Amino acid sequence: MDHEMRPLTDDELLAEQATALPDKEVASVLDLNADLDLGIDAAAPIDLAVAANANVAAPIDAAASANILSYGSDAQALADQGVVIEQGITADANAASTQDSTIDQSNDTIDGGTPDSEATETVDGGTVLPDGSLPDVGALPTDPTAALDGDLLNVNVDLAADADIAAPINGAVAANANVAAPIDAAVAANIGSIDSQAYAVAEQDAIISQNIDGEANASADQQSDLQQ
Repeated sequence: MDHEMRPLTDDELLAEQATALPDKEVASVLDLNADLDLGIDAAAPIDLAVAANANVAAPIDAAASANILSYGSDAQALADQGVVIEQGITADANAASTQDSTIDQSNDTIDGGTPDSEATETVDGGTVLPDGSLPDVGALPTDPTAALDGDLLNVNVDLAADADIAAPINGAVAANANVAAPIDAAVAANIGSIDSQAYAVAEQDAIISQNIDGEANASADQQSDLQQ
């Protein structure tokens, strides 16, 4: 019974010089103050010209036959395709793109800046004022209990930014194209069968005549005067 733990009395707590924790409402875990002043000028003039002449032909002929898990059956597939394709282009594909951009993005004033009298310089990794004195960083706490005062984490972010963005884009595309893709396919299959036959016959006759009589011209002229 003599070794049983017992709570401390009020007098014993005072003798330990303990400090009571502040209320939870007083000491917040995170104090974040973000001040963002942004001045952004964005300009992206885009000029694009596209010209195309195209002939496209794609005749497709397909046949499929299958016997799956069958006995004494025949699978036959026959695909016969005759294709005569004649494609001719007599034309010019011209694409011209002319862009003349004059962009003036004057420097916007975000804040008054730092006066020359308060300008600082860095010497040996430290910051000093023009008069040679060190900036006032406040008194350092000497009482350990002061660590419980205020916020556990205090973040103060002050950002002032002035961004000028300009991206003039000029493009021209011209094309002449003839495309032909005749496809003939035949598929026959016997799967898991006995004494079965699978036939697949694919015959294709294709006569393709393609000619292009023309020019594909693409020109792009860009003049940009940017002031940022």
